[in-house]
Order: sequence, then structure tokens, then C-alpha cells
Amino acid sequence: MWTHKAWPGHQLPPGERLRAYAGHCNAVEGNTTFYATPARDTVVSWAQQTGPDFRFVVKLPKRVTHERRLTDVAADVRMFLDAIEPLGSRNHAVWVQLPGSFGPADVPVLAAFLRRMPPRLRYAVEVRHPDFFTDRGCAVTLETALMASDTEWIPFDTTAFFSSPPTSDAERDAWTKKPRVPLRTAALTSRPIVRYLGRDDPERTEAGWQDWLDVVTGWLREGRSPTVFVHTPDNADAPALARRFHDAVRARLPQLEPLPDPDPVEPLTLF
Repeated sequence: MWTHKAWPGHQLPPGERLRAYAGHCNAVEGNTTFYATPARDTVVSWAQQTGPDFRFVVKLPKRVTHERRLTDVAADVRMFLDAIEPLGSRNHAVWVQLPGSFGPADVPVLAAFLRRMPPRLRYAVEVRHPDFFTDRGCAVTLETALMASDTEWIPFDTTAFFSSPPTSDAERDAWTKKPRVPLRTAALTSRPIVRYLGRDDPERTEAGWQDWLDVVTGWLREGRSPTVFVHTPDNADAPALARRFHDAVRARLPQLEPLPDPDPVEPLTLF
């Protein structure tokens, strides 16, 4: 997502909001594609609003991952990949988010699916079945299948969020919806992707990501190119927090490129 009523640029026309977001952050989760494949013209607009180094991590539609569970989906996948083709180099990874019921017994289906996908693109898989996190054998089976196609395993870190009971309406809502799985910090490829969920209190969010500062700094020193997405239950402070995380990593690794300096967003006027 790149628009929120609390974010700079929300007052702009819808076709300009991504440009405003890209002035704050250099990557975005394409979560709306989970609900429907976008029109190609819409994706052209996304590309026009972002620079060539901007990163989209676009989610496969739920029809592919949740309804058909990666089976008999060739036509749907072809339509989706054609729609997002205008992103070009901005298409950092195709995000395969699988339902919690997709477990170790389904790994051969996932492996076969990834083998059929065009090798010119990168892929990243998010699993939520608990056995992948608690059973080392199941984890190795999944890792082997992913590494065979140079596919990343996306961790969704909710450990800080679930460390104490919710204190706001947004936190109570997220409490019933977000997955509870153990922390995973291993990278399989040169381009790891992390999803981190903090709290609506920015200080608690920062406290919860301290271990990630070590991990991400280590990846950068190894020559990897990580992408980190920072969420909170209401997401009101997410762009500012993402920039704060980047600044904290850069304090440890000064050679890291800074994020863009945001352009001021003026309110709409008649003249």
C-alpha cells in the first residue's frame, strides 16, 4: 500500500499518491494485487510515478494461492505477469503468500509451481503453517525447494506485536488476524525480504526491531540487498518508522545509500 489518510500525499489525486510515497520510501508491498489483477494501464501509471530503482514486491492473486492453491493456474498467472510487466526492473519480486493450511505435505506442489514460473523474474514465498517454523525437517524441505529456484522465504515477524496484549482498537483487530509464528531470520538468496509488525506505540515498535538491525546490517556486509517493510496495526506512522529503521542501519553502515529527501506536499488549491 502507498496511501493512508495519515500519510503525506493523501490529499493528492489518487494517480499522484504513489509518487508522493516514493519520495519517502524506495519499496512498497503490492498488496492490492492479492484481490484482483490490475489493469495493465494502471501498472504503467505505477511505473511512471517511480524511479527505475524503486522496488515493488507484488502479491499473486488469492485465486492462484488461496483458492486454487497453485494448481491449474497457468492462465491466471499468465494474465497477472502480463499485467505487471510494465514495472520492468521495478518488479523486485513476485510475492507468493500461502494460506496457513498450506503445509509441508504441499511443498511438492509449490516446487512444481516455481519450476514453471519464468526464470527472468524473482520470487519470494511467505508461509504460515506452524510446522515450517517448529519442525526443522519441514523447514529444510521447504528451504530445499525454494533454493532450487533461487526463491526467497519471507519472514513475517509478529513476535513484538504479540509480546503483550493489545491496547488499541487497531491492535485488537490485528490480534485476531495476524499469524503467530516463531521468529525466522535466515536468508536464502541475495535479496532477502522482511515483513515486520510492531505496535501502535512507535517506541515499542523500535524496541521490537533491534535484532533486525543486527541481521540486516550483517546481510548488507555480506553483499546482500535486503528489503524491509515496517508495519504497525494502524500503519499511521509506517513510512516515518521505515525511514527511522533505515537511518538506524545507516548509522552502523554509513556507506548505505540514504533514502530520498521527501518533497514537500502542498495542499490542493483552486489557483
